Amino acid sequence: MTDHSGGTEDGEASGILIPLHEARNARLDQPVRFDRRELDQILRLYGRMVAANEWRDYAIDHLTDRAVFSVFRRASEVPLFQIVKDPRMARRQGAFAVIAAGGRILKRGQELGRVLGVFDAKLKVVEA
Repeated sequence: MTDHSGGTEDGEASGILIPLHEARNARLDQPVRFDRRELDQILRLYGRMVAANEWRDYAIDHLTDRAVFSVFRRASEVPLFQIVKDPRMARRQGAFAVIAAGGRILKRGQELGRVLGVFDAKLKVVEA
């Protein structure tokens, strides 16, 4: 004789069926977010630029269609740069973009690390 008192044998409570269209709509209602690795890369860059006395403040916006990391020199100004994650552009030009204060797109691509490379210091020839 086996004891079935520890669980349900009829399978009624074993799983809940959710129609696929409901699950997809629930996922689409969620705002776009930076994941942990992406935010780590962005904050590492932000820390370097704060140490270089270039940037002073930031804001993160999680919108329904994109996530935006805005960088400010002063909190009362318009953002110097915006690092944007737009999943709709992933198959076309890349999900990530760096946008300057005037709205000009500085770099766009599939990989965040390469897009953030636009902020790397370029070596210049200095005449003595």
